Amino acid sequence: MAQSATDTAGPLTIYRRMQEALLGDEATLLPAELLAEDIVVETPFSPPGMERYDGREAWLAYYRTNGAALHVRFEQFRELATHQTDDPEVIVVEYELTGAVITTGVRSSVTCIGVLRVRDGLIEHWREYQNVPAISEALNRRPEDLGDAGAAAQ
Repeated sequence: MAQSATDTAGPLTIYRRMQEALLGDEATLLPAELLAEDIVVETPFSPPGMERYDGREAWLAYYRTNGAALHVRFEQFRELATHQTDDPEVIVVEYELTGAVITTGVRSSVTCIGVLRVRDGLIEHWREYQNVPAISEALNRRPEDLGDAGAAAQ
């Protein structure tokens, strides 16, 4: 028997599950079980060739090769704001991720904005606006670059 729209998780519930998954042992914002077959994942500020993935398998293939190499252990997912839209399938979220670079121990934070569309309890579209320069700087920073502040953050 097919689920009705009222029986399936909406965007806010799915967003909460995304938060939990990012802080879990396998650290992913987009767990495979939440993805629609025809999902579109967009990160418009990413380097050329990495801005859009069409389909569940395309995203998972990318994430298996590149996401697995993520060099950050996320420690906190702080929700800054969640905006409902006129479309009940869509929310806009603002959040801050805090974590430590695994290879150096350097802690850093980045603020992101995401647009999430959920249909029938699955993510149909995820568009994330990341502060790419801040991410790059955090990944390349060394503890000695931080002076006394780096020692205190460790």
